[in-house]
Amino acid sequence: MLTTASAATPASAAAPSPIHAQAEIGARLERLPITRQVFWARNIVGAATFFDGYTVIAIAYAMPVLVREWSLTPTQVGAILSAGYAGQLVGAVFFGWLAERIGRLHVLLFTILLFVSMDIACLFAGGALAMMAFRFIQGIGTGGEVPVASAYINELIGSNKRGKFFLLYEVMFLLGLLAAGGIGYFLVPAYGWKTMFLVGLIPAGILIPLRFFMFESPRWLASKGRYAQADAIVSRLERSAEQRHGPLPAPVVDPSALTRKTRSDWRELFGPVYLKRTLVIWALWFCSYLVANGIITWLPTLYREHFGLPLQQSIAFGFLTSFAGVIAAVICALSIDKVGRKRWYAWAFAAASVPLLALAVLGGTSALQVLAFAALAYAAVQTITFSLYLYSAELYPTRIRAIGTGVGSAWLRLGSASGPMLVGAVIAGLGIRYVFAIFAAVLLVGALITVFFALETKGKSLEELSP
Repeated sequence: MLTTASAATPASAAAPSPIHAQAEIGARLERLPITRQVFWARNIVGAATFFDGYTVIAIAYAMPVLVREWSLTPTQVGAILSAGYAGQLVGAVFFGWLAERIGRLHVLLFTILLFVSMDIACLFAGGALAMMAFRFIQGIGTGGEVPVASAYINELIGSNKRGKFFLLYEVMFLLGLLAAGGIGYFLVPAYGWKTMFLVGLIPAGILIPLRFFMFESPRWLASKGRYAQADAIVSRLERSAEQRHGPLPAPVVDPSALTRKTRSDWRELFGPVYLKRTLVIWALWFCSYLVANGIITWLPTLYREHFGLPLQQSIAFGFLTSFAGVIAAVICALSIDKVGRKRWYAWAFAAASVPLLALAVLGGTSALQVLAFAALAYAAVQTITFSLYLYSAELYPTRIRAIGTGVGSAWLRLGSASGPMLVGAVIAGLGIRYVFAIFAAVLLVGALITVFFALETKGKSLEELSP
């Protein structure tokens, strides 16, 4: 077994081979408690993810005003809501690839700049086509930020604490959704739809300076042969941990880690080891996000146009649904390390289908009926959507983690783009009850895929999970 460096290993020590370097760095990180530096790195990235979530959903709360101001048809509404998700598909794949080559932090900074600059552009949109274009480009930035951030945070933490630590970060995305609802409720009726995008400019003033207090992923640095930098970062984390918790246990290297590849190659996603994982995670992304974003982006407009509710009440009902999703997500974050990813997803998919089937049978004839059942369904499926970044990052090794997570989350974007367009088309052609029936069927497919094909990752180190 490899003899690993202790906490006192000097940065100038002779660098081991790339394979040994990755194994050593991974083993040293695996036995660390959560240090102050890692805690704040998560929180800074979490702040960016908060505004990412806010930006994604802001258009839903502006839409009830835009429908009347621009005389939009249901098809145009669906296209505008879907444009951002289509851009996210491009961003998830491109920036996932780029993060494997130039590092996690450089990509995170650029994605933040991109989605903030498009927030400014949206303020000057004068019609449906301009808004679609700006939301598409903005989506490229938001689509790249979350999967790269997810890979980064997963790479900083050990297996025993990974689920709870990571998912409490992911709650920030949901809080961003919730904040959009609150701001929409209080500001849009009084000051107009542009206030939704003005608030989205805050990241530029807060996050870019904080970027310089962060450090690159040691696992990524080691995978690129930059052992001295990785060692210096991990040594700093070890010293911090020893100051607070006393001597650390010796790092234990998984022998299988000494035989794995170090070179990044996207084709591994479709090779014999990872093909099944890749197809499963794509299916889970698509099924869960088609339903979640199909519901949440359309609800304010549905309450306003289909049920004739006042603008503020329409936004309030949409906010309540988002709030139900946040509560369910926090429960999931605190429980998933004990329950396990596979079991949680199977039950959540099945549970979310029940209220949607009830709505299909009842017909969705009142706003309160839709609010009650849609909130239950959304809360259940939201525990899947917000935790799939955790699960995706666990399924791949460091050399393809960002690209694997990015390509996987591209199916999130396909599902998210398809959901609003599907709702618009079905409402116009068949009626609202058929929307809920289709969504319930999609969720049941997700449950079956999880039960028969998903891999359990609970309690296993990243190195142990992926050869």
